[in-house]
Amino acid sequence: MNNAELTDSFLEFKESKNIDKQTMQHVLEDVFRSMFKKKFNTDKHIDIIVNIDKGDVQIFLNKEIVDDGEVEDPNTEMAYSDAIKIEPDFEIGEEVTEEFKFADFGRRSILSLRQNLISRIMELEKDSLYKAYKERVGEIITGEVYQVWKKEILVLDDEGNELILPKSEQIPSDYFKKGEGVRAVVAKVDMRNSTPVIILSRTAPEFLERLFELEVPEVFDGLITIKRIVREPGERAKVAVESYDDRVDPVGACVGMKGSRIHGIVRELRNENIDVINFTTNVQLLIQRALSPAKITSIELNESDKRAKVFLKPDQVSLAIGKGGNNIKLAGRLSGYELDVYRDGEVDIEDVDLEEFADEIDSWILDELKAIGCDTAKSVIEMGVEDLVQRTDLEHETVEEVIRILRSEFE
Repeated sequence: MNNAELTDSFLEFKESKNIDKQTMQHVLEDVFRSMFKKKFNTDKHIDIIVNIDKGDVQIFLNKEIVDDGEVEDPNTEMAYSDAIKIEPDFEIGEEVTEEFKFADFGRRSILSLRQNLISRIMELEKDSLYKAYKERVGEIITGEVYQVWKKEILVLDDEGNELILPKSEQIPSDYFKKGEGVRAVVAKVDMRNSTPVIILSRTAPEFLERLFELEVPEVFDGLITIKRIVREPGERAKVAVESYDDRVDPVGACVGMKGSRIHGIVRELRNENIDVINFTTNVQLLIQRALSPAKITSIELNESDKRAKVFLKPDQVSLAIGKGGNNIKLAGRLSGYELDVYRDGEVDIEDVDLEEFADEIDSWILDELKAIGCDTAKSVIEMGVEDLVQRTDLEHETVEEVIRILRSEFE
């Protein structure tokens, strides 16, 4: 194998997408030096010139000129009679430089050299990719769906790097086909078996935050700050915003004229309902805003337990709870308080408080019912089996048994 053939075999590495030219040059030089050190037990007499642009590598051996018959190491010394054939003016003690012929290395050494280079390049590419994406955690990435599997999707970025979008990080109504574009946020970057694994997410709160930055210039410029985001992906989200400029209405700016700004975000999130509210450090006011569109009569806070009793008119309870209990669940997460809903107003004297059934119904079941605003026997019965199953974590048979016990009270 001559110099030209060896150079051609390394040309494929010079376009390595994740490694800069200077680093590549150092790697090539280091690999060659290691090989010479192994062959000659030293590399001090060697000059290596790497031209990445041309894919060219030249190696020169510097040898000391000694008297004829005194050459002990032909790799580092040259006889005087041989030196003057190259240049008649050479004298003993001077250095002569000659280009190394790769044919002297042998085919096995060349193959070993190539294998070492491939290994080093792959390690550097992996390390470079890991560092690059580690710095991009929380950023939005636009990629192309390359492969769709049952539990995850393989996405390629602009440079052809492989990214993973797991099923658990997809919005429930997401459906992607090969070749389709997809936007997601970089959730985390792991190293598995020395290979970087880049995980994307469309369900993370950061994804919604980045979308607001893209759609709302005031958020991107920092005039409006997103204080908190809570989501039930694909169903509902609540975003608390604040402006440090009294002239800027944070909610109005985020929603846009006739919803123009938020519509693009809603479409991207598969019609996820987004409630934008003004942030406040007043917990009662924050809970009141978070439970919108329901109108609250009063709130009792228990700061030690981080619980709040929310009293509403009977016709407002279902609004506060929302479909599948999402509204009250998200309001609780946004405020940091566990919310218990109670009906306010005239009390049905024939109704019975759920606590009266504590000897017949387990306390954890009663707590599940209270959490969705059912604090009396009639409120549970009126809601019905199907609605109760959907809004709580109770089994169908459990709900039927509870309603049977409650109905027997009025029979």
